[in-house]
Amino acid sequence: MNGVGILGIGAYRPHRVVGNEEVAARTGRTAEWIERRTGIVERRYAGAGESVTDMAVEAARKAAADAGIAPGKLGAVILASMSYLRQSPGGAGEIADRLGIRAAAFDLNAACAGFCYALALAAAMVRDGSAQYVAVIGSDRMTDIVAPEDPSAAILFADGAGAVVVGPQDDEGIGPVVWGSDGSRAGLIAHDATWDEFRGDPEKPWPVMRMAGPEVFRWAIEEMPPVARAALEAAGVTPGELDAFVPHQANLRMIETITQRLDLPGSVAVARDVAHSGNTSAASIPLALARLKELGSVGSGGLALLLGFGAGLTWGAQVVRLP
Repeated sequence: MNGVGILGIGAYRPHRVVGNEEVAARTGRTAEWIERRTGIVERRYAGAGESVTDMAVEAARKAAADAGIAPGKLGAVILASMSYLRQSPGGAGEIADRLGIRAAAFDLNAACAGFCYALALAAAMVRDGSAQYVAVIGSDRMTDIVAPEDPSAAILFADGAGAVVVGPQDDEGIGPVVWGSDGSRAGLIAHDATWDEFRGDPEKPWPVMRMAGPEVFRWAIEEMPPVARAALEAAGVTPGELDAFVPHQANLRMIETITQRLDLPGSVAVARDVAHSGNTSAASIPLALARLKELGSVGSGGLALLLGFGAGLTWGAQVVRLP
């Protein structure tokens, strides 16, 4: 074995399906307006027994089964999440314990780019021998950190978890990551208060994540296409060789605009899982990968361009070969 790749994919979607009518009733919008502006028809909300770690464990188990390995062979667990509410310890250790392993485990918060960041770290760990198999999990319960009446955020965000198992294979299956951040624009997607401010002022409402939607939209459609092209170049892949494009499922209008600006061939399957899953932050790319597999849109061994971006502002992209 002289390569590293994605060996299996798993997904967990909460049981509760929430349509636009319910969201419209508390955000002052209409169901038609929400679908027109976001492309979202429905999304999933987590309930009791569907915490960030609950969902992550189930997604990881499915990914391991899809990879054909026992969870006991996992040498590391990486949890990408921006909504795990316990400050310490991180959630990855609990996930590892529930999988029955005493592996290296840590959390990573790069918001909606978190899965791409975690995937790059997992590939490096397998290459340098730190772990033979790594579970990379994106799990977010965004309904815990978004104000339910906020028309800029509540219409978009939802809950779910997706996971992959990264391990050795004959050929290279995970291309170089192209990543970065712009902290000068951190305020575009951020909580409206710190925990210190909340604790120090009992009259202050619970901190929630707010988003400057139009500004984020303009940033993404202008600056993410060059990142995607750089990832293709780093992997030595042309757009015509791609089988799929799997961007962060932020907003369908955003996905369509970025796809158009990349000028991808019509043969490339574009992930549009946002229509039925909403924006699940770090979970969105692995959930979208799982959906493509479920639909049979991309065959085994197909090349996919992943592109994550979000709060921080952070971004990451890489080309991968699908299991």
